[in-house]
Amino acid sequence: MARPWNQDFKFSDRERWVCIYPVYINSKRTVAEGRRIPKDKSIENPTYSEMRDVLANAGLTIGVENKVHPREQDPRDGRFRGRIRIQLREDDGTLKNENFPNRRSIMLHLGETIPKLKSRQQGGGGSTTSQPQSSGGQKKQKNKKGKR
Repeated sequence: MARPWNQDFKFSDRERWVCIYPVYINSKRTVAEGRRIPKDKSIENPTYSEMRDVLANAGLTIGVENKVHPREQDPRDGRFRGRIRIQLREDDGTLKNENFPNRRSIMLHLGETIPKLKSRQQGGGGSTTSQPQSSGGQKKQKNKKGKR
């Protein structure tokens, strides 16, 4: 039986939009730590900026908030910050985008699309190899000065 909508209820109110934290699609987390989709469909350490880019490209109305998931161990760590709010429905109750009828469909779309981003394919490998080399060189210089 369909429930009649309250006249004051509006889907355009930001408080009515669905929330998605990066931990919901993080393959490094367990279900008890907050992951909500299967591990094989999730990705490793997503950021809110990657989620924002994918959802904006999909044509969804989104908002970014500076919030941390309650189960995060270190709330001060900037890597885990960010919460995305997404408007799924119009004020009259119709879907805004038929491809995304619910929160789970959005999370699965994020799990499929974020690994295809250029920053994931190119940027991840190059930055990790250059960082240890530069810090290792600085340590050697400091050690040489200390031994003289």
